Amino acid sequence: MKKFALAAALIASVGFAGAVQAADLTLRISLQLPMKSHLGQNLLMFKQEVEEKSNGDIEVQIYDSAQLYKDKEVPAAVGSGAIEMGVASLTRYVGDVPAVDIFYQPFVFDSEEKVRKAVAKGSPVRGPLDEAIADTGATVLWWQAYGGAIMLSKDEPLHGPEDLEGKKVRVFGKTLGDFVTSAGGAPTLVSGSEQYIAYQRGTVDVGMTGVSGVKSRQLWEVMDNITVTNHADIEFIVVVNTDFWNGLSDEQRDIINTAAMNAEADVRDRMSDIEAAAYSAAEEAGMTVYRPTDAELAKWRAVSQPVYDAFLEDAGDLGKQVFDAAEKF
Repeated sequence: MKKFALAAALIASVGFAGAVQAADLTLRISLQLPMKSHLGQNLLMFKQEVEEKSNGDIEVQIYDSAQLYKDKEVPAAVGSGAIEMGVASLTRYVGDVPAVDIFYQPFVFDSEEKVRKAVAKGSPVRGPLDEAIADTGATVLWWQAYGGAIMLSKDEPLHGPEDLEGKKVRVFGKTLGDFVTSAGGAPTLVSGSEQYIAYQRGTVDVGMTGVSGVKSRQLWEVMDNITVTNHADIEFIVVVNTDFWNGLSDEQRDIINTAAMNAEADVRDRMSDIEAAAYSAAEEAGMTVYRPTDAELAKWRAVSQPVYDAFLEDAGDLGKQVFDAAEKF
């Protein structure tokens, strides 16, 4: 861990890590989160394996904290070839592939077992989504777990949908916006890198994110309470420009793909511990972590049906296909 922390600090200070010798191939990766986040550490693991296995012939440069592109800009940047690789919230592809928001259908993936089945490579949920994203000019290399969606508030925890009425709520996707609307709130799309200032300035009244983001962004400085709804499964994907990918040698693709699969397995297996550590850190920083009662969760679930209906109407045949598959888990 000390080795990883030292490397992360070096990268944060210079924007990326450079190889000692000149590399034959350079992979630039755009990341909206800080390098100290678990997604940043996951990219660092990928970088170290790729550079080691290629004997320095492949250099990986990580641009964290939205230095190059904001989350919403990554799909277009990677798809056009403006950058070789990028990390984006899965929901950022909803404009081209509405079915990706299956993971944001309220309480559909309400257990780790269901999530793992859905995100497995080639599963009846993930497989068709990866194929559809390929039509945007990007190839999915691996998925990065980010945990369950929680809500943030200032004065009091949230006890039910009634606490969202008339409130502006930060969301990071259309379906989550539909959920907020159904609950009586006003959804406001705010990029992850802009959360802190939005909470600080009161641009929104209520936050929505993964608890690991509370820790990495130190959101306890601007919010007081976490309400553990776990109403959606947050996934990020690491994508590479397809033309660039196809132009690599078989050996280069094999090295990169193997490192990607190792990185995917590592972050998935550590997600529970990552979330537990983040909750502990939030409490130590003075936040209240509130876990809704069964009755309160029932109220949250009760406002979800219109969200399902809207998804099935907007996401077409692919949306119905993955929704039906998800219900069988």
